[in-house]
Amino acid sequence: MTETKTPGQPLPDIRKTVEIQAPIAKVWNAVATSEGLAAWFMPNDFEPVAGSTFHLNAGPFGHSPCRVTELEPPRRLSFAWGKDWTLTFELEEIEEGKTVVTLIHSGWSAGQVTEFGQPHEDVRGNMDQGWTGLVQKLARTVEGRE
Repeated sequence: MTETKTPGQPLPDIRKTVEIQAPIAKVWNAVATSEGLAAWFMPNDFEPVAGSTFHLNAGPFGHSPCRVTELEPPRRLSFAWGKDWTLTFELEEIEEGKTVVTLIHSGWSAGQVTEFGQPHEDVRGNMDQGWTGLVQKLARTVEGRE
């Protein structure tokens, strides 16, 4: 039986964790610099400054506005993405030369639509699958396998 969601009811965050064979500083550069993000995620004009605004080039969806909301080098970066979402990267060096990254994509709500008119429930499923591949691409890029 499928659970019915009440409009406005929060949907679960998307959480993806990946272990990367690299020091935390190298991983931080991949998630907290314009060049790093472009190498595995999307072209952008990101600047690692709390409160700064930037855009992700989302291809057919155009340039998506973002704003840096948290910046704690080299452990945590959050930015508001579009009108609804927050993307957070949490980094933890678990031993020398090995870093765990947890990506959290939050801001999902039942009955809400994206700025492109797509229901959050539909987009969330696609994004959940997409993030699985993207965190693997992040690991391959940082480790020099891509």
